[in-house]
Formats: sequence, structure tokens, C-alpha cells
Amino acid sequence: MYFPILSVTLFAPLVGALLILTIPREDVKTIRRLGTAFAFISLILASIVWIGVVRAGAGTMQYEENYPWIPAFNIHYYLGVDGLSAPMVWLTALLTTLSLFYSARTIQERVKEYYFLFLVLEWSMLGVFLSLDLVLFYIFWEIELVPMFLLIGVWGGKNRLYAAIKFFLYTMVGSVAMLLAIIGVYFQTDPHTFNILEAAAAQPFRGTVWANVAFWAFFIAFAIKVPAFPFHTWLPDAHTEAPTAGSVILAGILLKLGAYGIIRIVLPMFPEPFKYFVLDSPIIPVMAIASIVYGALVCMAQWDLKRLIAYSSVAHMGYVTLGLCTAAAAYGLGRLEGVDFNAAASAVNGAAFQMFAHGIITGGLFFLVGIIYERAHTRDLKAFGGLASQIPYYYGIMMVTGFASLGLPGLAGFWSEFFVFRGTVHFIPLAAFIGVLGVVFTAAYILWKVVQHVFLGELDKERWGKLTDMEWWEKVTMWPLVFIMVFLGFYPAPLLDSFNAAITTILQNLP
Repeated sequence: MYFPILSVTLFAPLVGALLILTIPREDVKTIRRLGTAFAFISLILASIVWIGVVRAGAGTMQYEENYPWIPAFNIHYYLGVDGLSAPMVWLTALLTTLSLFYSARTIQERVKEYYFLFLVLEWSMLGVFLSLDLVLFYIFWEIELVPMFLLIGVWGGKNRLYAAIKFFLYTMVGSVAMLLAIIGVYFQTDPHTFNILEAAAAQPFRGTVWANVAFWAFFIAFAIKVPAFPFHTWLPDAHTEAPTAGSVILAGILLKLGAYGIIRIVLPMFPEPFKYFVLDSPIIPVMAIASIVYGALVCMAQWDLKRLIAYSSVAHMGYVTLGLCTAAAAYGLGRLEGVDFNAAASAVNGAAFQMFAHGIITGGLFFLVGIIYERAHTRDLKAFGGLASQIPYYYGIMMVTGFASLGLPGLAGFWSEFFVFRGTVHFIPLAAFIGVLGVVFTAAYILWKVVQHVFLGELDKERWGKLTDMEWWEKVTMWPLVFIMVFLGFYPAPLLDSFNAAITTILQNLP
């Protein structure tokens, strides 16, 4: 008997959200337990899916569910998962579970609404990674806006309304452009289809100027979400004002939706325009390099710890864009074979690995910012100093996470940057050489801003002498993330094999 495991994984959070609506507002304990339990159910199912995908063949779509939804327009409820999407589904479920577990002791107001919105947010994010129909993809892409807008606007900081509206408007502008491109793709395929895989094979608009228009409509929508320079300005405000768990999901998952869209839709569907704007008119590599270098330099000017971590996401996601530029360059140069194919695949694998590793590392950093803020009620780096002796456990966890962020060998952040630069230097050497500066600047702001200003120096005992170290539930929140950072640092092969199988298929299918 066939078991629709993808649908069950997808709708488990929504079922949990609807059940929460039936619980009295006063029964806070039940709401928290139920919300976390349904997120954990999705995590278990996502683990089963990922294991099954690897065993069956991560290079092809597995567990497909394809049913007519609106037959008149050939719109289908079409779900599928491969070695690219399975890890991202698992990461979504993991960070949501940890976020709700952490929120059980930090969110005290409007708990019912908070857990409801968080589970709806998880449902929409899972839908983006699982959808293989453009209309279904777009619907989940749009649904995700509402719960995140409300999470920032209701539970955020002092300027939460400004940050929430800015986030919503930026993303909505990109979404409108993407919707027009989706309609164009539908009419340019014969027979008309919204199937992502079929549309990629059909190469809509190929050889016409409209291919460039459709390419930019999709690319800008995804670049805003990544966010790539110069579309990044909504991110620092949204991160700074969002509640801790909201920042974790924003950095850990929402930014990856844009990168995933570029890999799944833009690269296979519009390889010619992508190639043109990488090699002939190198706008996109410039955006990637600007994101890496500018993001890291701005981090060095920040004194708000949360805003510093936010800008670090701009820099780290620049490596993803740079890795994808390498694939487009290899395609444009006609060198997707042999050693050159391996180099191109290496860069895209590095980009995908960065998506996953950044989610784990930066998610952990935002948890750690929340932990210290709950105690100190400030994120001003100038206010701290000497905390290593006062909160040594927190210091140790922060060191591991910070070193992973700067790409220290032996931790997860190293491999993503290594593979991106290994491939990029083969095809776009100048971009690789400039991009390496981002690694240097990242080490500088982590060591100078975070390590030195927060933990080293003399402790102000009058102000910080009563700070307590991490509680057991804060440790439990961070343990899985730290374990993954260390495990992937020493043994990245399982994750790389999963990504490589899917990415190899995508590159081999480029016309």
C-alpha cells in the first residue's frame, strides 16, 4: 500500500496549527507541547524521507505525488524530493523543532497565536522545497510571507512594524515579478504546463529577448530572498527586530528559499541568460562579490551583536551566488565535461553545502544572541567584556559556532567555502581571488568583535557579576547544532553525496 509520506510530512505542521486553535488560550502548557510535538513529527518524517532518498538514488525525484488540481489549466498538486531538497526539508523541520522548544520558555505573550503562526510558517517553507509545480511553488512562497510578517510585527523589538512592513514589501515586489514570469513560462511551453521539470526541459523563451526578461523576473525574486546585494537592505532590520526564534528561521531557512529557487528553477530553465549575465555582462558575479566583501566589511562596523550576525548572512549567502555563477560560466564556456564538469559541480555542491551549513551555524548564532540578551538586556558589544570567566559554558559554545562561521577547518563552514572557491577559481579566477577577502574579513570580525569584546578583557563585576551560565534547555537547543557543525566538519561526505547526486543530474540535463 502506497503511503504519501511527503504529504504527511508537509501537512503535519498545519494539522498541529489547526489543533492549537481548538485549545483554550489559558492552557499554555498544552499549546507549547502540542506545537513542539507536531514539529518533531515532521522532523522524524523528514529524516525517513532523506534516508529513503539516499538509498533509492538522490539524483532522481523520489516519493513523487502528482494529482490533477485544476485540470483546466494543467495545474497539479505535484510533490517530489531529491538529494537537493531532502536535506533542506530536514533542516527546516530541525530548526522549527528547536525554535519551538526554545520559545517555550521565552515567549510569554499570545502563546497560542505564536505557535499557530510558527507551524503555518513551517508548512509553507516545506511546501516550497517539495513543490514541483510552479503554481504550487508560488502559493507556498506567498503563504510564508504572512506568518513571518506577523511574527516580526507582533513579537519583535521596538521598530518591529517598520521592519515587518519593509520585509513584506521587498518580498512582495519580487513575488509579483515571479508570478508574471510563471505565466509567461506556461504559455511558452507546448503543451502548456506549470511542471517545473517539464518547463526546464522545454527551455521557454530560448533564443528571444523575453528569455532575459523572464530570467530577471525569477532571479530578482530569489535574489531579494537570498538576499544578494543590493537587494539586502530589508534583512538587517528584519533580523534585528524579530524574536530570537524568528531570526533563527529567517536566517536558517527563509534565505535558503531564494537560493533553492535559483538552483531548481533559474539555472535549469534559463541557462543561456544566466551564462550571459555571468560571462558577457558579469552583473551577477559582481553582485556575489559585493555581497561577500561588503557584507563582511559592514559587520566590522557593527556594535549591535544581532545586527552583526544579520550582515554576516549577506556575506555568507554571497558564496552561494558565487558558486552558482560558476556553473553558468562552465555552461557558457562549453566545459561541462571531464575535469571541468567536476570543478563546476564542486562549486554548486559548495553552494548547496553553504545553504545547509549556514542554516545550522547562523541559526545557532541567533540562539546564542537570544540567550545573552535574555540575561543582559543589551546587544551592545561595547557593554560587554571578560564574560569568558563568568559564563564559560556559553563561551565554549559560542567559540565553536563562531569558528564554524569563519570557516575554520574541522567545522562545517570550512567545506562550503572550500568547494565554492575550488570550482570558481577554475572558471572565474578574479571573482575567487576577490571573494577570498570575505574569509579574511569574517575571521576579523568574529575574533575582534565577538571574541575580544564579549569574552576577553576585564569583567565588570558590578554589572555582569551575577550573569548565569546556560540553562539545561538552552544547552539542549544548541547541542544538535554544535554536533552537526563538528560532524560535518570532519565527515562532510554524507551531505555532499546527497547534494552531488542531484546537482550532477541538473548540470547534465542543461541543454
